[in-house]
Amino acid sequence: MRRGDGRLNHDILPGEAGPQDACGVFGVWAPGEDVAKLTYYGLYALQHRGQESAGIAASDGHRVLVYKDMGLVSQVFDETSLSQLTGHVAIGHTRYSTTGGSTWENAQPTLGGDDEDTIALVHNGNLVNTPELRDMLDGTSEASRRGELSRGNTSDTAIVSTLLSENSGESLEQRATQVLPAVRGAFCFVFMDEHTLYAARDPQGIRPLVLGRLERGWVVASETAALDIVGASYVREVEPGELVAIDEDGLRTRRFAEARPRGCVFEYVYLARPDTTINDRGVYESRVEMGRALAREHPVEADLVMPTPDSGIPSAIGYAEASGIPYGQGLVKNAYVGRTFIAPSQTIRQLGIRLKLNPLRDVIKGKRLVVVDDSIVRGNTQRALVRMLREAGAAEVHVRISSPPVTWPCFFGIDFASRAELIATGLGVEDIRRSIGADTLGYISEDGMIDATRQPRERLCTACFTGEYPMELPGDATLGKHVVEPGITPLFPGNPDASAVTVPAEDHPRSGTATVQTAEDVLATQGAAGARTEARPTDQEQQA
Repeated sequence: MRRGDGRLNHDILPGEAGPQDACGVFGVWAPGEDVAKLTYYGLYALQHRGQESAGIAASDGHRVLVYKDMGLVSQVFDETSLSQLTGHVAIGHTRYSTTGGSTWENAQPTLGGDDEDTIALVHNGNLVNTPELRDMLDGTSEASRRGELSRGNTSDTAIVSTLLSENSGESLEQRATQVLPAVRGAFCFVFMDEHTLYAARDPQGIRPLVLGRLERGWVVASETAALDIVGASYVREVEPGELVAIDEDGLRTRRFAEARPRGCVFEYVYLARPDTTINDRGVYESRVEMGRALAREHPVEADLVMPTPDSGIPSAIGYAEASGIPYGQGLVKNAYVGRTFIAPSQTIRQLGIRLKLNPLRDVIKGKRLVVVDDSIVRGNTQRALVRMLREAGAAEVHVRISSPPVTWPCFFGIDFASRAELIATGLGVEDIRRSIGADTLGYISEDGMIDATRQPRERLCTACFTGEYPMELPGDATLGKHVVEPGITPLFPGNPDASAVTVPAEDHPRSGTATVQTAEDVLATQGAAGARTEARPTDQEQQA
């Protein structure tokens, strides 16, 4: 399947839309440090959470400058772009779109504010009352025709940043305490003005957000792995319903809502890096324990336990430990094919899973295999994998899954297939086994999965497995990835192929603010003052 940026997605099987990651957010307040490079490396550690676009905003106390584009962190930034992002505070984002399409306009950070008070904001999660928030704008001001929304941004993040821009006579911290209680869904917001770094987490704490300490500052990030890569020591999690502010006066915190913790269990199963810790529980050890539970719940006589690279590795290790069956690598993964700019031809596309995985025939031939994976969504990947292993000479293929059957959609930052497309919605385990062609199929039980996380059941969201959501949801008409788009005016009406550019604040009449203009405006500005610009690729360039 092609992503909106023209690149292949990162799924093993082209065309198989598996559970897509939530976004990754990072923020740093550290006078005297190179905050842009710290943010770059923090985003590098969070790249697995989103591969569609990346962006960084930085402030030196006088202006906020944003640089963002479609693509991976390493594709968007280089020494030249990072050298322009100077200052003492910065935020960054890696995106997988769950509200609003995969377009340059929707890349983050988003901007808001006015001449004296600029806001840059990044968001991990997904809101469930976006139309309600949009109506708040429409009913109180002309904000929906200003800022990011006026430039074609159709994300829930743009609505929040615009709400935070209202009542400019108040401080950003005061406005945040008024806006955040009205926001419902999963959110980890990291935002900033010219001087201060802020972080806020929804009352359920569905997505992870942690606080770290540098020698000369503070860091907030989606995962502890991002703290490790920048040399920050872990302090604690940002609490559900908490707003944190960091500036020259230090760190202060306040509650905007009562905490009702319901962290996403799928972070432990698949989303988070294995070297991350969530609620004092290592993700790697959780996944290994899920494999041990699988072996106890679904034993089988076999010759080799092998993972589906890479997410199935820890659980496969646990299965091998508990079962006594040797662990081995039966598949070699091509780590780079998902990053190509070139779409496969029809002949290559028909090879499907072989674009990403190739079997070790000498290891597989004649063996009874236990193949461990993290989840089954549509079943196409597992079907192709079983077929490939049999063609490589496997005597038996026993599939084991380290999560229960996925039967319900997620509205909190994971882009599963629709319920009609989920294979487990209409089929029992035996039917699914026949569908994918395995000799046996076993899913971990809900109890086994939860026990492996070492978290109380009542503090976890298991909605994608049980249909029991941690909050009341609005009607279907107000949910969905493109819920904002019908009411949004395009950035360039009548000219969808036009480009946009990001202009440094010093080159724009609104001092203290980074902004976006039309290409015609920028050409005029360049002619007058020689402004440096960062261009958004046109649709044709994105497809090249």
